[in-house]
Amino acid sequence: MKTILFQGDSITDAGRSYEDNNNLGGGYPALVKAALGFENPGEYEFINRGISGNRIVDVYARIKRDIINLKPDVMSILIGINDVWHEFGAQNGVDADKFFKIYSMLIEEIKEALPNIKIMIMEPFVLSASATEGNYAQFRTETEKRAEKAKAIAEKYNLTFIPLQEKFDELTNQAEPSYWLGDGVHPTPMGHEFIKREWIKVFNTL
Repeated sequence: MKTILFQGDSITDAGRSYEDNNNLGGGYPALVKAALGFENPGEYEFINRGISGNRIVDVYARIKRDIINLKPDVMSILIGINDVWHEFGAQNGVDADKFFKIYSMLIEEIKEALPNIKIMIMEPFVLSASATEGNYAQFRTETEKRAEKAKAIAEKYNLTFIPLQEKFDELTNQAEPSYWLGDGVHPTPMGHEFIKREWIKVFNTL
């Protein structure tokens, strides 16, 4: 049985249980589990270690407990929006250059400990809705900087990249931004379904 690990912030956390590994929350990890688990009974173990509020530095701080010790065969990481968002509120964000530096350290240490792991880097994203519309231009600019760094990480370490921002933008032609990302950051069920579809599409190329 292969282990698939979902890593990230509240978008990945999605209300998961911190006691029961079988409860992956209400987001894209649970939807991926449902789809892959149905098509491939007994082939995969699914673990969600997303934690609400996390920035790249927080994921790095728990690298051993929540990544290396779990020995996943496949891991996806969605991180970056809090590195932007926390700067607006508490002036505790992580600038783009440091984001890249810590992300690099994270990947290097994971690959050293788990040389056969397959890693998918997910692109952070944002839309204009209740939590972001007040300073959306800056939110978007800074999120795009983290997205560029995430893509650069994938290229630097020859990892698979899952682009999301442009396709979320395209979805707003069908329905308003809050239909997909309720507050501009956190996906609705429809937004999570979209992420799940993109996740599986890329997973099938590994």
